[in-house]
Amino acid sequence: MSVDKLATLMRKLGYKFEDGNLLKLALTHRSRGSNNYERLEFLGDSILGFIVADWLYSEFPQLAEGKLSRMRSSLVRKETLAQVARELDLGEHLILGEGELKSGGFNRDSILSDVVESLIGGIYLDAGFQQASEFVFKHFEPHFSTTTAQSNFKDAKSKLQELMQKGGLSLPVYSIVDTQGEQHEQEFSVECSLVDIPVSAIAKGMSRRIAEQESASLVLQQLNEMGLADSNLSLKALKAKGISNGE
Repeated sequence: MSVDKLATLMRKLGYKFEDGNLLKLALTHRSRGSNNYERLEFLGDSILGFIVADWLYSEFPQLAEGKLSRMRSSLVRKETLAQVARELDLGEHLILGEGELKSGGFNRDSILSDVVESLIGGIYLDAGFQQASEFVFKHFEPHFSTTTAQSNFKDAKSKLQELMQKGGLSLPVYSIVDTQGEQHEQEFSVECSLVDIPVSAIAKGMSRRIAEQESASLVLQQLNEMGLADSNLSLKALKAKGISNGE
């Protein structure tokens, strides 16, 4: 990677590495060999988790551990990290092996999220915890600012299950409809179907869990559009609307 390209990246990061080799290492995927970002990612993951936990603990003193944990998970999940990576255009700076380049690794959420963590680890080693913390707050602040104590942070599967249970309806059914890719980088396609309502959705994810969550989220969107995503949902109400799968 050229000196000019590294300089451009550091301006986007808002941090100038004293040790340029650390920055290069933080951008190097394992497909380029054993000297890659995985150790920095391990370090950065722990640092990011602590920074977010510390912020939540101070910001929401009234909340119990369970809700704080859900909020932290929402802020440090892969999708959030990948979004930060795209905002920084990290994909165009990744150092990938030929196979990953051909398969579009520069735009894969799993890789982009890893690189954000490896950069945090690299900044910590280069300049210490304070600089790493400033980097996190600079680039995660928009996501922090949308986090409020009023948010329930329940995942889509939990919300959908609770909605069905409150109405006395059958629980959603999740089925894998397709699996693609090599074992360590598989992409799953999962369908979420409702038994009592003619609604279903298929979504993809880098794990079965992620695909299930995404498909549940799509089903919830459909229910919202149909005016059914409320606590009054019941089989009787569905029959009255003429949209029940039941007799």
